[in-house]
Amino acid sequence: MPGGYKGECGDDVDPMPFLVPSEKERLDAMNMPYDIKRSCWVKDEKEAFVSAEIQSEDGDKVTVKTSKGAATVVVKREDVHQMNPPKFYQASDMANLTYLNEASVMENLRSRYVSMRIYTYSGLFCVTINPYKWLPIYGAKVAQLYKGKKRNEVPPHLFSVSDNAYHDMLLEHENQSMLITGESGAGKTENTKKVIQYFANVGASGNKVSDSKGSLEDQIIQANPVLEAFGNAKTIRNNNSSRFGKFIRIHFGPTAKLAGADIETYLLEKSRVISQQSAERGYHIFYQLLSGRKPELIEALLLSPDPKQYVWVCQGVTVVDNMDDGEELLLTDEAFDVLGFTHDEKMSVYKLTGGIMHFGNMKFKQKAREEQADVDSTEVADKVAHLMAINSGELQKGLTRPRVKVGNEFVTKGQNQDQCVYSIGALAKAIYDRMFKWMVTRINKTLDTKMQRQYFIGVLDIAGFEIFDFNSFEQLCINFTNEKLQQFFNHHMFVLEQEEYKKEGIDWVFIDFGLDLQACIELLEKPMGIFSILEEQCVFPKATDATFKAALYDNHLGKSANFLKPKGGKKGTEAHFELVHYAGTVGYNITGWLEKNKDPLNETVVGLFQKSSMPLLALLFKEEEAVAGTKKQKKGSSFQTVSNFYREQLNKLMSTLRSTAPHFVRCIVPNEFKQSGVTDNHLILHQLACNGVLEGIRICRKGFPTECSTQSSNRGTTSLTPM
Repeated sequence: MPGGYKGECGDDVDPMPFLVPSEKERLDAMNMPYDIKRSCWVKDEKEAFVSAEIQSEDGDKVTVKTSKGAATVVVKREDVHQMNPPKFYQASDMANLTYLNEASVMENLRSRYVSMRIYTYSGLFCVTINPYKWLPIYGAKVAQLYKGKKRNEVPPHLFSVSDNAYHDMLLEHENQSMLITGESGAGKTENTKKVIQYFANVGASGNKVSDSKGSLEDQIIQANPVLEAFGNAKTIRNNNSSRFGKFIRIHFGPTAKLAGADIETYLLEKSRVISQQSAERGYHIFYQLLSGRKPELIEALLLSPDPKQYVWVCQGVTVVDNMDDGEELLLTDEAFDVLGFTHDEKMSVYKLTGGIMHFGNMKFKQKAREEQADVDSTEVADKVAHLMAINSGELQKGLTRPRVKVGNEFVTKGQNQDQCVYSIGALAKAIYDRMFKWMVTRINKTLDTKMQRQYFIGVLDIAGFEIFDFNSFEQLCINFTNEKLQQFFNHHMFVLEQEEYKKEGIDWVFIDFGLDLQACIELLEKPMGIFSILEEQCVFPKATDATFKAALYDNHLGKSANFLKPKGGKKGTEAHFELVHYAGTVGYNITGWLEKNKDPLNETVVGLFQKSSMPLLALLFKEEEAVAGTKKQKKGSSFQTVSNFYREQLNKLMSTLRSTAPHFVRCIVPNEFKQSGVTDNHLILHQLACNGVLEGIRICRKGFPTECSTQSSNRGTTSLTPM
């Protein structure tokens, strides 16, 4: 992330002030006024919580004097949160706090963050807040500090979580996983990169891989520039946002040295190829190619260096702060070489990317009084055809007069202007999506060393639960993924831990907290659930958004507590239904879901792609099952919808995760304006709810004898206070 965790140097800067409070800070904190019976936190509209002192109590009313003003205020007892003693100032593990409540968690994270101590434990979680600046805590010297150390021996850090995963793999002889989740802009990808670099270094063999230009550890790290160039974009909240999920397995051999790697990707946001919001930008590779840093590419791709010349890449902004597209192009190009891509493979990828930009400039004119459009100018079509190695005349004819099968015969079908424009957009998204998947497959081929593999550590970097003003099909898929991941966490943290307590003979009533999320998951994935109805509607020839909505309401409104009719009067885009997720209620707009899910393509043009003299383009559309995960319709067999393919992928991921010992990293966005050291407390609390940290605290407070409550009782303190 530009402006985020940059650079690997900094070994000459003392990292300790960024990891632990100094002795002076601790002494100053100990001298702060504190009364165990009167010091507290109360809710505040602006700051979320402010410190206060109890003046008097009367039933469920408490009179307090807050730190914000001299006057006293009366609040409800349930809105008063006990304050932890000063000895817990900037606690490295919030599970150790005497009083485990929202206010204490928020204050602990806030005070650590303003001191740029961005890593904090919360029981099984490692919580990290984006610093929006470079910190000297990632160099080789710091990595050495954490090697072979237990978690409680060193300050909280991503390297500690990584090193513990590595040693658990060696000691327990079990595959491990690291789940790095959070909202866009929280720093997931940067933390993922640091984890991979750590494993690459700790397991480095230094061996060159055959037919390649770098060592295996170099190649694992060099996969990033390629994936970021083609899969990352500027969003409103993040200048370098991954618009896809990825699960990277780092494989180790019998001697714990690197033995290969492979990458799985999830749900690339294809729509961004052809459209962006006003403050956003398309995938970085488009602007890298247009930077002019490699003039030979501008010439070979028939491009002009001005992004505003290309309709599909200039709908939002075309430059990003602190990002040099020319410099990034050189890094991308070098990464292709290190990863062993041939010159032809690399040029094919560039040509298809350039061809997509030209594709967006194709214009069509409507014939008067006819449902038929023609290509307005052949010049653009000629450029597209040249770059994609197909015949220009056939391309134009295929777009405006495709041949479709009716019964046993093929007939020519006229297309109007809108249909032609939709068709080029769908084709461009399909080319880009399949090319991206092919690149991942090609990278995996390089990272497959044929060395003996014994265990792996998987690193999951995937979009966190989010609620936007406008939530569509893609957002439902992302939120469903997080519902599954949260259930996985609850099951791991609370079911498996309780089984340990039973083994130890502790008297405990078994509670499956994973069931808390079961109702929402079943509403989405069971037969006649939301995905099932969507897939069924995609088969009906006359189905529309309206019939889809009616089917949802008929099957679920009033029958499932998690399915709601939206309340009227809300500003913004209309929501057609609401879902009660673990992290909040989300309104979804279903406009265009059937088309998105069917993802139809102009079969005539697909036929041209299959005959392209560019081997890569022919391959992308040749084996649809293998390359794109979509099946061609054969003799009435059902095609595979986007949601069906996505759910298959997700189930495979969950099976993989269940076969590993997991480690959890929760990434947090501190504020909406990317300012270092500044916290928007309400925004942080919302994310703590969304990513399960408060869920963990809520369950802990139900009385389960976790480490936090047993430690509290050992100290003779009162039980956990209400939030």
